Amino acid sequence: MNTQLPSAAQAKLQAERLRTKMAEDGEPIGHARSLELVAHQHGFRDWNTMLAAVGNGPPKGWEVGKKVKGTYLSQPFEAHVISISIVRPGWFRLKLQLEQPVDVVTSDSFTNFRSQVRGVVGPKGHSAERTSDGQPHLQVDLW
Repeated sequence: MNTQLPSAAQAKLQAERLRTKMAEDGEPIGHARSLELVAHQHGFRDWNTMLAAVGNGPPKGWEVGKKVKGTYLSQPFEAHVISISIVRPGWFRLKLQLEQPVDVVTSDSFTNFRSQVRGVVGPKGHSAERTSDGQPHLQVDLW
């Protein structure tokens, strides 16, 4: 049994998945109800109580010095968090030091390696900006 509480962003993602699953099963529920059910699953009286307990900070593991994985411009990476700051609830500005530089150019004619990445990611761990093929510029895996 996992007794570690999710971050607010992770709990909201759980609520979204619950809502989708319930709709697929023919029992649709609203957003507020799904948040309440997630709070109950973690032993809280209601969503507001859970939010007060977990805070609205970054997901667990997104701390300065911690290792994260993800993709930048569709290239996989492993990195250490250099800095993190809240932009607005659920959205965080990250600066990452990549363990191995990644080539962010898809052309065979030249290369452009990046060893540091900066970006803003939301509750699902990805940036709002997209590449031409629809992939997020930056995707940081949630734990």
